[in-house]
Parts: sequence; structure tokens; C-alpha cells
Amino acid sequence: MCRRCHGPNRRQMIALLAAAPLLAACKPQTEGPEPIRWGRETCEICGMIISEPNFAAEVRGGPDRRLVKFDDIGDAVHWLEEQGWKDAADVEFWVMDYDSGMKGDAWLDARKAYYRAGVVSPMDYGFAAVAYPASDTIDFAAMRVAVLARGLTWRCHPGDETEGQQG
Repeated sequence: MCRRCHGPNRRQMIALLAAAPLLAACKPQTEGPEPIRWGRETCEICGMIISEPNFAAEVRGGPDRRLVKFDDIGDAVHWLEEQGWKDAADVEFWVMDYDSGMKGDAWLDARKAYYRAGVVSPMDYGFAAVAYPASDTIDFAAMRVAVLARGLTWRCHPGDETEGQQG
């Protein structure tokens, strides 16, 4: 019998079935947050290494559903504000739970989280996400307004050559 006419044989079929989970693992994820390789990945907006799990954020959206990682919720807010698709219903915005400690494995939906103000965060925006409201927290909308009103922090601006010069 001709193999070309009858498709894969039993051995080939078993090999294909065994390889299927491995091939599926190679397919890019298109939803939800993903683990961050602490100390090896960089923030999309400022380029600094993401090393403090308590403050990390991720945004997934746009036509290609690309995941973008940040070292501070403030950088994520500013970056998303510049995207033409920022208000699309399928945009995902994740932030690490500050109260989970340095484990770095407790993602919260950024829009449903609450924000403790006045903390020392990597890029100096001063907000940390928590899962539950408290007397010292604000909601996402209030945090977003405060971050956008402040503008990019000094850590996100490239050095200005005229800095310190009198004119």
C-alpha cells in the first residue's frame, strides 16, 4: 500500500499526538497576565529592569493582543493612555498585589484593584495595588487621574542637556 495515499501510519500518529502539547506550549498566550522574569525583563516605557514584584504591571491589548510589562503602575497608565485602542473592551490591565509580598505571583485586575498612596514605588508614582478597599486606598479611576495629572516622573525623562544651566 502506498503511504502517500493513506496518510500517516500508526507510529507517525502517536508521535504527532505526543508532540501536540509541546507545540501548543509554543503558541503565544493571548489573554491573562504572564510571569515576569524578575531582574531580566525591562519596563516598556522607561527601559529599567523590572525587579520589584510588589509594583509590576502588565497590559495586553491592541490588534495583536501583545503583552507589555512595566515596573510601576504609573508607567503602565501613561503608556496605555498613548494607545489608540486604550478604551477597547478587550484590553486587559493587570497589576501585582502589593500585599502578596515579594512572591510576585498574585495578579489583580488593575481596574478593580484599590491603590494605597504614599508608598515608595520604583518610578516614584507612589501607588501600590491591593485587593481590598481600606481607609488609606483609592480606586483605579482616582489613581489614574492622579498619575496623569502628575505626568511622567523624573525617572522616565531622558537627561536634559540644559539641566542646571542658567539662561
